[in-house]
Amino acid sequence: MTNETTAPQPAPGTPARPPAGRYGPEPTERRRRLAIAAIAALAVVGLAIVVAIGVRFASQPVRHKLVGFDVVSSERVDVTFEVSMEPGTTAVCTVDALAESHAQVGALDVTVGPVDSLESRWTVSVATSELATTGVVESCRVVD
Repeated sequence: MTNETTAPQPAPGTPARPPAGRYGPEPTERRRRLAIAAIAALAVVGLAIVVAIGVRFASQPVRHKLVGFDVVSSERVDVTFEVSMEPGTTAVCTVDALAESHAQVGALDVTVGPVDSLESRWTVSVATSELATTGVVESCRVVD
């Protein structure tokens, strides 16, 4: 004859629970409410950050995007970029030519506009003091 002892089985349909204290103190209603409040507060802070970033970028009067560049020679690089701004606006964009070491080997301030459409594409030639390996648009700003 065998002496078997079996642990009491939960009634069918009831969830199995770990032994008391095995995974820390039992959750209380107060602890649940605090966790929910903390999660809600983090969500509100996260949403505020997203809105602030969106407002900052939406309020920029002029935006630029590099389309490409062509290293023509050791003395010149052509840079193509798109500018987005309100029609009738004029901006000045600073275009840089960079060497392999990321040192600036050429720079050009170019007046863009006034334009008749929201987006426009521009290609400029930047004179370089040595061979450039890339061309970038450093910044664009609206002028009065």
